[in-house]
This record gives sequence, structure tokens and C-alpha cells, in this order.
Amino acid sequence: MNQWYCSVCHETLESEDKPGKCKTCHADDRMILDMENVPKSLEQVRDLARKKLKGICAAYPSCDGSFDKICQKEAYGKPIGLGGAGQGRSFRANAQALENIQFNMSVLGEHFEPDTSCSFLGIDLKFPVLAASTAGAQKYNDALDETMFCTSVLKGSKEAGTIGLRGDTWFYTPEDNPSLNAMKACHGHGIPIFKPRSQDVLKQLIEKAEKYDCKAVGVDLDGCGSTIMALHGQPVFKKSAKDIEELVNFTKLPFIAKGIMLPDEAQKCADAGVSVIAVSNHGGRVMDSTPGVATMLPLIRQKLGESITITADGGVRTGYDVLKMLALGADAVLLGRDIIRAAVGAGTLGVKLHLEHIRKTLKKAMFMTGTRNIKRANSKIIFKP
Repeated sequence: MNQWYCSVCHETLESEDKPGKCKTCHADDRMILDMENVPKSLEQVRDLARKKLKGICAAYPSCDGSFDKICQKEAYGKPIGLGGAGQGRSFRANAQALENIQFNMSVLGEHFEPDTSCSFLGIDLKFPVLAASTAGAQKYNDALDETMFCTSVLKGSKEAGTIGLRGDTWFYTPEDNPSLNAMKACHGHGIPIFKPRSQDVLKQLIEKAEKYDCKAVGVDLDGCGSTIMALHGQPVFKKSAKDIEELVNFTKLPFIAKGIMLPDEAQKCADAGVSVIAVSNHGGRVMDSTPGVATMLPLIRQKLGESITITADGGVRTGYDVLKMLALGADAVLLGRDIIRAAVGAGTLGVKLHLEHIRKTLKKAMFMTGTRNIKRANSKIIFKP
């Protein structure tokens, strides 16, 4: 009798042949691994993801959207996959903006153990890194079931001591929404972010999120640039400040306005009563030639002051990148593409391993810059020539 491992719920299964489905969480055989091949390192997770994502993503350690990467060089005339819109300039700008930032290395002083703990919307986290609101992994070579993808992200985030956001895409409907299905399975330990659908549809989705005890809700405002939604009969819209205020007042949950890249628009969202401004250009996937998020983040923080929670995503690949975003004004940082690859590679386990690696490198970055705790991550640790 052979032993098998469900990478979504960690169940051990005994069977001569590979089981077609996990008896506990019902994940199919794409998420079931031979016990001898269960990954123990992040590189092993990447190896598994690389095989499943062949032709779409090679799970490079450096993910910057350059033309020598599969996601960009083979994208012309094809679906966007994991690449960036157009020529990928916004995707590359995110990575470049972070690369251009340098730390002041501090080696004098008393020895200390960095404290990465924080609070996000009243939720105690081990570290300020959340899984971003990605969606659609099921369409990447049919690598995994979408609900199992969402469940893996939520469970892996929780096991790593943080929380995951979940996204929305063209094959999600109010009646069958993989993000909300996963929220229900995970007892609400997550935050759904919806595309800017009609107000009535958004209210239906928000009501379900409340029913499943989700910790917050939000709208992917930059998703108004998604053409594939309309092509499949699910139109998206630009939202006014009045529309946002209507949604804020409709729900009892904290509300996240995601996809903000202008200080004035951030202020309008804050005035509309949102709890979180998520600075993002959608990973460079909805518009070519925007600035990098790390370029706009300090301008938005300067505009809003300390009155509101700000998250940032875009080009974040390491704990060093996380600390840069925190120093530039973010309260929490989101990871997108890396979490997709981790979930594709090894489900919940892959997500947990990746997030734990990020926390480890964040602690190293904090230690070497003299940053004792997250609240001390500010512009003083950034080198200014």
C-alpha cells in the first residue's frame, strides 16, 4: 500500500494507485502528491509549479517581466497569462521601482530579534504580508481547480500566520464564485475583492461575504480595464466616489478600495469612508506604461497622512522588497504572482512555505537596517544620496 498526501488539507491517503480525489477536502488528483515527493523547500515547490505552468511561466526566482521571460516573450497575440499588458512596461516598472531603492545598512547597536508582528483591520498577524487578490489560475494549463486554488491560498496564508485576499474574474458568477466558496470552506478567514461589477451585483456578493463571516470586502477598481469580463457577459465599470460611498454604507465590513495610483483619487476614496487604500496598478496587467507602485506609494502616503491603512503590491518578490514598501508608507504588502506559483506547485503547503520564506527574509532585512519592529520601518532606513 502506498501513501499519498493532499497538498490542500494535508490529509494522508493510503492507496495502491494515486487517488482520484481527497476524501476529506475533495481536492482532485492534481493536488495529491506521492508522499516521497512532498516538497520541503521553496525551490522544490517552484520545480513542481514550473512543470504545471509550462509555456506560461517558468517560475524564475527573478520575476520582473523582462522580454527574456516566458510570460512576455511568448505573449504577443496570445492571452496575457501571467505577463503584463501591452509591452509589459508597467510590470517592469513595478520591479524596477523597487530595485532602485537601497537600504542604509546599520550594524552598530544592541543585539535584537526583529518583531514582525502587526495588526491589520484589527486582525493580529505574524507579519504584514498578505496574499493578493489574484484569480484565474484554473485557466493556466488547467493546472488546478479554481476553488482549490482559492482554498489553498486562504489556508496557506492562515497557517503562515497571516490572511489572504481572493480575487474575481470572468468565469466567477454571483451564483458560483470560487472565492466565496473558499471563504465558506475556510470559515471566513479571508478577504474577497470583487471586480467593479454593477452596484446591484456587488451588493449581492457583499451580502454573501458577510454571511460567510469574511473579515473585510473590497472592489478592484483598476479592474475596470478588464476587457475579458465584458466579453463573457459580465461587464465592469468605472466607479465614482459616490458609488464607493454607497458600497461602504451598504456593508458592516471594512471596505478596501484597490487599484489606486493617484494621490487625489486616494483622498476621494478616503473621504468616501473606505478603511483601506490599496495602491496597485494590477500587477501591470490592465494598462501599459504606468509608474511603478513604489514610485507612487510615498506620494499617496504623504497626501493621506497616517489617517488610513494603506497596502501596496507590484513587483514584491522578497522580504527586502516588503521592507522597502513598508518604509515607503505601506502598512501591509501584498504578493500576487509568487503566491499563484506556490499554490499551483503545492497547494496550501506551497503557499505556507513561500510566505514563511518571505517572513524569514523580512526579519533579516529588518535586522540589518536596525528596524526593531514593523512600526519603525520608515524612510530613515532608505538611502538618499
